[in-house]
Amino acid sequence: DGPTLSPTCASSTVTYTAATTNAADVVTAYPSDINATVQLMLGAKIIENGSAVKWADGSNTLKVNVVAEDGTTKKTYTITVTKS
Repeated sequence: DGPTLSPTCASSTVTYTAATTNAADVVTAYPSDINATVQLMLGAKIIENGSAVKWADGSNTLKVNVVAEDGTTKKTYTITVTKS
């Protein structure tokens, strides 16, 4: 089991936190619109959706960039994952 988002995921919320003790967790983002595209970034590194992410000790910033089917509507979600 991977980290759980806090607060619970909602389209109107763009900032989240999570905690883990794992060295790596699989990260998968599912857009509510199946025609949207998702890009995950850990720092400046692009992470393949559904792949394992290696966490550094302490705070890690994961960005989830979502682009709507129209190609112009964009939203970025920020998740601060703390590894202890």
